[in-house]
Amino acid sequence: MGQTNKKGTEDLPKTNKWKVSEYILRKFIQRRNKKMAQQDKNKDKVALPTVKSIVDIVAEKVNAFIQSGELDLPQNFSVHNALKSAYLALQSVVDKNNRPALEVCTKASIANALLDMVVQGLNVGKRQAYFIVYSNVLTCQRSYFGSMAVAEMVNPALKDWGFNVVYEGDTFKYGIHNGKAAVIEHAQELENIDKLKIVAAYAMALDKNGDPIKTEIMTIKEIHQAWKMSKMKPFDDNGELKPESTHGRFARDMALRTIINKVAKFIINASSDNALLLERINRMEDLADSLAAQNEIESKANVGTILMIQEETAKPDSPEKELDQNTIKEESGEQKANVRTPNF
Repeated sequence: MGQTNKKGTEDLPKTNKWKVSEYILRKFIQRRNKKMAQQDKNKDKVALPTVKSIVDIVAEKVNAFIQSGELDLPQNFSVHNALKSAYLALQSVVDKNNRPALEVCTKASIANALLDMVVQGLNVGKRQAYFIVYSNVLTCQRSYFGSMAVAEMVNPALKDWGFNVVYEGDTFKYGIHNGKAAVIEHAQELENIDKLKIVAAYAMALDKNGDPIKTEIMTIKEIHQAWKMSKMKPFDDNGELKPESTHGRFARDMALRTIINKVAKFIINASSDNALLLERINRMEDLADSLAAQNEIESKANVGTILMIQEETAKPDSPEKELDQNTIKEESGEQKANVRTPNF
C-alpha cells in the first residue's frame, strides 16, 4: 500500500493550492447564482397571476355580487360558460401590431373587461361582445346582439324585436301617437333591395303581444351622421362613404346595428335601476371612447416632419404586484375612467 503524505497539501507548490481554492470558490458561486436564479423564477411565477387565476377571481367576485343582491343575472345565463368562452377567445385576441393581448395588456384591465362582460350577462361565444386592445388596455365592447340581450335582461316585458331598412321604392308609413312613433306599413319588393339606395331604417322592441314598447326611425342622413362618430372612420376627407369600409360593404347590417343600438340604449337607461349594471355599462362605453380618441391622437401625432428629441431617462416602474381581489384597478393607459371602482 502506498504511503499517505502526512503533510497533505503543504508540500504542494503555492500556485497549485491557489488554483484549487479558485476552482472551489468558482463552483460555489455558480451553484449559489443558479439557486438564486431559480428562486427568482419561482417568485415571479407566484407574483404574476395567470389568465386562469384572473378568470377565477372574476368568477368569485361575480358570485359575491349575486349573493349580496347587487347583481341579478338571467336564469339561463351561466357565469362559468361565459368566462370559459372568454378565456378561449382571449387566446386569439391581438393588438394592432399583431401582439397577443395576454402579453401586452395589464392584468387589471383583463379582469375589468371580463367583469364588464359578465355583469351585463354577455357571452363572447354568442357574438354578444368582443375584446379590443388599446395600447396595454383590454376592453370589452357589446355587439348589437349584446345590446338586445341586455335590453331584454333589464326589461322582462321585452319579448321580441322587429327591424328593417327602407329602400327607395318601398311603401313605408308610420304614425305618431302621444309623441311615440309606430310603424304602420312597410311593403318591399325584391328589386328595391340595393345597399346604395337605403333611405331609412327602423327598429322596434316588442312585448309578448307584438305591441311596440319602443320604436326608433332614422333617415339615412341621421345614420350617416352617427357613422361619422365611429372609430372605424368609414368616410373619406370629402365626406363620402368609403366603398371598401365595413359600413360601405355591409351598409344594411351596419344601419340595423345603429338603429338597434339606439333602441336598446334607451331601454337600458330607462328600465334598469341596478347601480352596478349601469356603472359597468357606462364604464365600458366611456373607457372605449376615451381610449379610441387617445389612439387616434397617437396615430396622427407623428405624421409629417418630426423633431427627434432624446427623452430623459425615466425611473423604472415598480413591478406589478400580485393580483388578488383587493388589487384590481381601473386602467386606461395614461387615462383612468372617472367611475366608481367596485371594492375587489
